Amino acid sequence: MKETRDAFAALVVAHQKLIYKVCHLYADDPADVEDLFQEIVLNLWRAYPRFDGRSRITTWMYRVGLNTAISQLRKTTRRRRHEVHADPGGLAAGPPPPDDQARQLRAAIRQLDDVEKAIVLLYLEDHSYAEIAAVVGISTNYVGVQLNRIKQKLRRLTREASDGP
Repeated sequence: MKETRDAFAALVVAHQKLIYKVCHLYADDPADVEDLFQEIVLNLWRAYPRFDGRSRITTWMYRVGLNTAISQLRKTTRRRRHEVHADPGGLAAGPPPPDDQARQLRAAIRQLDDVEKAIVLLYLEDHSYAEIAAVVGISTNYVGVQLNRIKQKLRRLTREASDGP
C-alpha cells in the first residue's frame, strides 16, 4: 500500500501542471482552483487502482480531471442558480469589459460547453486527435470537425465581445 501511495504521489507531483490547467479552465477564483485541484486528486486516487495502462497516464489523468471539473461545475451552477433566485439583488453587476485579446479569448473559451472546453485544452496541449478522442469519448475524425466548429465559434464570440452589445 505504501508503494502505491508513493507512486501515486510522484505521479501527482510530476503532472500537477496538467491538473492545474484543467482547474484554471473551469474555475476563476484561486480558492475554487485549489478546491477543484484537491477534488481531482481525490478522484484520481480513487480511480488509480483501475488504471490499466491501455492509454497514456496523462490521457487518463485528463479524463478523470475533466470529468471531475465538469461535475463540480454542474454542482456549483445549480447552487448559484438557487442563490440567485433567493437574492435577485446579485444580478445587478455585469461582466467586466475585456481589456485585450487574450482576455476576450479566455472569456470566449469559458462560454464553450464542457466538451468543447476539454477539446480546446487538449488541442492547446498538442495532444493528437486520437488522444483527444480517447479523453472526450468521440471518434478521431469527429475531433477535427469539432475543432473547426469551435474555432468558428471562438471567432464569433471574440468578435461579438470586441463589438460590444
